[in-house]
Amino acid sequence: QLQLVESGGGLVQSGGSLRLSCAASGFILNYYGTGWFRQAPGKEREGVLCISSSGGVRNYSDSAKGRFTISRDNAKNTVYLQMNSLKPEDTAVYYCAASATSRCTYDMDYWGKGTLVTVSS
Repeated sequence: QLQLVESGGGLVQSGGSLRLSCAASGFILNYYGTGWFRQAPGKEREGVLCISSSGGVRNYSDSAKGRFTISRDNAKNTVYLQMNSLKPEDTAVYYCAASATSRCTYDMDYWGKGTLVTVSS
């Protein structure tokens, strides 16, 4: 069945880097818009970055602009979020999600269960 599984979360010091992976099964991720979202404790979920089926990238906000990069490996059916220069405010549960429209929106059809990223100071 259609499934998204995140991995790569963990504890990292401020200024460090981390790469998150979103592996898809049951469907070809290349046909979907796939984005990364995050939810910090006590805050609403916010979009981070998204890549459309055509390869276009959308920045949902400026909070991670210039520090985070989204990419897709079609051979592995996996989308990545490379996070550099991490800050304590980046601490959150990170989710990947896919849209059957092939575009990057907030109205995603499939969601992973999330992976926790904790940035210490």
